[in-house]
Amino acid sequence: MFRFEILKKESRSGARLGRIHTPHGTVDTPAFMPVATQATVKSLSPGEVESLGFQMLIANAYHMYLRPGHEVIKKLGGLHEFMSWKHPITTDSGGFQALSLSKTRKIKEEGIIFQSHLDGSRHLLTPEKCVEIQESLGVDIMMCLDECPPYPSTDKYMKKSVELTTKWAGLCNNARKRPESALFGIVQGGIYPEMRRLSAEGLTEIGFDGYALGGLGIGEDPEATYDITESTLPHLPPESPRYLMGIGRPEDIVTAVHTGVDLFDCVIPTRNARNGTLFTSHGKLVIKNARYAEDGRPVDERCGCYTCRNFSRAYLRHLYMARETLVLRLLTIHNLNYYGQLMKEIRESIAQDDFPVFASRVKSLGGE
Repeated sequence: MFRFEILKKESRSGARLGRIHTPHGTVDTPAFMPVATQATVKSLSPGEVESLGFQMLIANAYHMYLRPGHEVIKKLGGLHEFMSWKHPITTDSGGFQALSLSKTRKIKEEGIIFQSHLDGSRHLLTPEKCVEIQESLGVDIMMCLDECPPYPSTDKYMKKSVELTTKWAGLCNNARKRPESALFGIVQGGIYPEMRRLSAEGLTEIGFDGYALGGLGIGEDPEATYDITESTLPHLPPESPRYLMGIGRPEDIVTAVHTGVDLFDCVIPTRNARNGTLFTSHGKLVIKNARYAEDGRPVDERCGCYTCRNFSRAYLRHLYMARETLVLRLLTIHNLNYYGQLMKEIRESIAQDDFPVFASRVKSLGGE
């Protein structure tokens, strides 16, 4: 069964060291979940992701529902068996994708009517359907269906959005049939502190295994993201895990950990790798730049990943410019190794009561 324990609170910040217990193993927090949208972390095998230190992935219920179908995955033993990942899995509800990827969509009281981006077929995603899909997948953490408002939105729109998200959360909670799968409520409210408070209190009154902050990182200033995160967390149960959805720059992660966030996910490390941007101990490095054409050094002399142990910047640049598929794997291995080490060092610094110093060092990194 799902359980969260707080092992230590950092004395000079809100950072905390914790552990999530699930039917498929434990997750040490603060933790970062690589994105496996289509039941795979792009270009890597599950074994490679595991070797980089990650204990949990996040897949997407919207995509699994449309292809290959949640019922197909259920027949084949569930998502863990289907993708050969033996550790915990979280799934996003698919509400955001139903809104962002659909050619046409309508938000109704009963759910989201959307058109598949694959074949144009029309679907109704209700709170009950959202839970059914995720329970069929057999995942460890499910997310409630929420209405993710665009940025910017008026306070009038935001009020209706929060009311609908809270209503849907209650329906999701009532629809649960698989107690071993945890269910997280998603706090909405944009950049309006009062709306965030109302959303958090409404979800807390229903009661969930954990709580996520959604609808951030979609165009607002980073300082607004920080302010909303910090002002919202006090309205959530301190004994429950807190998850900041879709936020993943290293400087954003350490800032959020400072306020007491436990879980993160983002496409940044994998997407940036495919675009040729690498995270290093001295800041970002863009491998396609001409300065690396004859550079025999590894991407990062301090990195022990497979890529840095075996290949030069010059070779990686050559592969990237030649559009060889191998480079996608090598750059992704490096970036995810960086994130795995980042989270490990965050946890170690909290354990040593030295997190603020570590966070300042991460924020000071420059790069190209």
